[in-house]
Amino acid sequence: MLVVSRDRHVFHDDVFRNFSRYVRPGDCLVLNNTRVFPARLHGVKDGGGGAAVEVFLLRAEDQKREVWRCLVKPGKRLRLGDVICFPDDLRGEVLEHGEFGERTIRFRSGSSREVAEVLMEIGEMPLPPYIERKPDASDSERYQTVFAKQTGSVAAPTAGLHFTPQILEECRAAGAKVAEVTLHVGLGTFAPLRAVQLSEVQLHEERFEISESAAQTMREASRIFCVGTTSVRTLETAMLRGGLAPMSGPTNIFISPGFPFLATGALLTNFHLPESSLLMLVSAFAGRELTLAAYQHAVAARYRFFSYGDCMLIES
Repeated sequence: MLVVSRDRHVFHDDVFRNFSRYVRPGDCLVLNNTRVFPARLHGVKDGGGGAAVEVFLLRAEDQKREVWRCLVKPGKRLRLGDVICFPDDLRGEVLEHGEFGERTIRFRSGSSREVAEVLMEIGEMPLPPYIERKPDASDSERYQTVFAKQTGSVAAPTAGLHFTPQILEECRAAGAKVAEVTLHVGLGTFAPLRAVQLSEVQLHEERFEISESAAQTMREASRIFCVGTTSVRTLETAMLRGGLAPMSGPTNIFISPGFPFLATGALLTNFHLPESSLLMLVSAFAGRELTLAAYQHAVAARYRFFSYGDCMLIES
């Protein structure tokens, strides 16, 4: 764990098992309790000579979870009205194309079972692409935080993967309270930036929710300590919409240098790739020059990047 001080413009190396030493009495540790679901499906195009199609579920568009916004590969093979056949007699029809290349697909089950049940059974856990193996049964729990509850993400909020129940208890013993929010991680979190000008950047919408009890705990805190960029985006969205209060809805907030943070007092995050909205958020919070220096040190010290990598704690 690389510990970065925004005020003193310095950083030093530590290990995550010492995380609770950086928590202060009166802090509120904010966790994203989203849970990853098996979002990757494999099928064949109906009438397409058995051509293989991969469908990546992004989010349900209806209450019955039969209509989904998806990514498809290869996308050029699928036009409006095309049908994809999946195991267990599940079929999906392409209803429309989206702004970022997505497809809206309506799934229908050929059996008595609900579509949502079949999707969760035949889907694969969406492990990051640099993990070059097929998911196995253990990934259903390994690729989750220990506080995952609300199903809806296509990727884990990776800063939370470092925690164990013991470390959370150590944080409470140090005087911190814990509040859970939900932001279902979608492509908006990880997609590379497309626009040349930052003012033109538009991220995919992601759903978030803040409960009354979480909002109250955060309002009473002397400092809000966000675990992960998704927690930051949730709280800063809330502040822009009136403050830390119970609310839910979509957000496509893009945080870049110059953003006036209204809630976040400290941040734990993993190391992110260049040209990503995540790195822009970190640069906005820590400052561009300090972030660049910290990353140069991390590379030289052989810190691990990506979802299962090391982390950076940014505090005042």
